[in-house]
Amino acid sequence: MADWTDSIVGDRMAVDREFTDRVENSEFSSQEWGLIMTATELDIEHADDPEQARIVADTEKLPQIMPELDNIQSQMAQMGGAGGDQSGGSSGGVVDQIKGALGLGNGTSGGSDRERIAAAERLTQEYADALQSHLESKNKWEQVRIAYQE
Repeated sequence: MADWTDSIVGDRMAVDREFTDRVENSEFSSQEWGLIMTATELDIEHADDPEQARIVADTEKLPQIMPELDNIQSQMAQMGGAGGDQSGGSSGGVVDQIKGALGLGNGTSGGSDRERIAAAERLTQEYADALQSHLESKNKWEQVRIAYQE
């Protein structure tokens, strides 16, 4: 089913450009968003029904990338860049860095990961919806839906 996504590379690039503002206004940096999208697969739900078919974001791999998202956030904090949700409010000292490296964080990493996964799931589905809207506006949606089924 990868063929259907190959056929819309240009459309995805257009949606990526349009979606940049949405990402900038989210809790994720552009680097984090890139990683989130790498871990996200796009599928078409109900592809056999033209009325109900829709692009959905398959985000089951997101929990696996959470440690890397934390690394990106930590690196950005060390470089003085904001980007993303700087939760914890600590000064980012050596002890905090060691605790972060050990996965201890600020004591709320479990809840924080769940919240970040939920935010990433919402944002990836917004992206999927934007992609479908784009395809519909370019009169390509039906062709893509059929290609997905093949």
